[in-house]
Amino acid sequence: MNDKFKDITGSDNWKNIVLIDKGWSSDKKYYINTNNGEQFLLRLSNISEYHTKKDDYELLKQLDELPVIMSRPLAFDVCNDGNDVYTLFTWVDGKDAERIIPMLSDIEQYKIGVQAGEILRKIHETKVRHNLPEWSHRFNNKINRKIAAYEACSIKFEGSDSIINYINENRFLLENRPQVFQHGDYHIGNMTISEKGDLGIIDFNRLDFGDPWEEFNRITFCAGVSKFFASGRINGYFDNNVPDTFFRLLALYIGCNQLSSIPWAIPFGQDDINYMLKQAMNVLEWYKGFKTYIPSWYIFNNEI
Repeated sequence: MNDKFKDITGSDNWKNIVLIDKGWSSDKKYYINTNNGEQFLLRLSNISEYHTKKDDYELLKQLDELPVIMSRPLAFDVCNDGNDVYTLFTWVDGKDAERIIPMLSDIEQYKIGVQAGEILRKIHETKVRHNLPEWSHRFNNKINRKIAAYEACSIKFEGSDSIINYINENRFLLENRPQVFQHGDYHIGNMTISEKGDLGIIDFNRLDFGDPWEEFNRITFCAGVSKFFASGRINGYFDNNVPDTFFRLLALYIGCNQLSSIPWAIPFGQDDINYMLKQAMNVLEWYKGFKTYIPSWYIFNNEI
């Protein structure tokens, strides 16, 4: 066994350790299979992240009673002679949702999307305390940083001015928004589907607190795979009663993400830059150059 794992309690019973080479996190992720047939997810982080990872672990422990199939934290400590911190999670069995969903019928895609929305609502209803400034103050500062980062970067895309104008004209919608516990990266790439068709939620690595509706900012990844799944996710969250203001805010949050995705992608290389530029073009098409605020892929519940 690799020496970096030797300090982890129970590691002497590990049979297989497989590196999971997926995602953009700086963490090292491993699938663990024990001699007893148990399965775990192991995340290793640099020791400099000790306090952040410890806080995340303690927050996630507060979700233990949540009736959702999800990665649940089991243990946290230091390993690798004090160079790393580890968090051990339960393993969520199933296949990647982004691979399975396109193989299903439109109705099945929509129904699983409804599941995703209902699960997200349960996550947001979890009572986890926080002590944060007003959301409008927090997110307006974030908007300013994102616009500045985009304007300072060397890569631009046509139509970005219309996104910036929409954002600035709708900042008032951020006033008096509630703040809840957020998964932080809730999209189809962080979901699994079991053989029974049950949806599992993984990778809470970007957990945060904020406007519950901001949690839909990555629905672009869902819509890129299936408009039926993405629409079901919205309708399921709101129990088929979606407020008009939600769509207005969603357009703002998606627009902010598209601007920041370009400077974010640059360090990762040309493939990621091209992916984000293509997604920006898709978003501009969905919103007709941000002249409308309901995306063209959205399907009302009475249309399915």
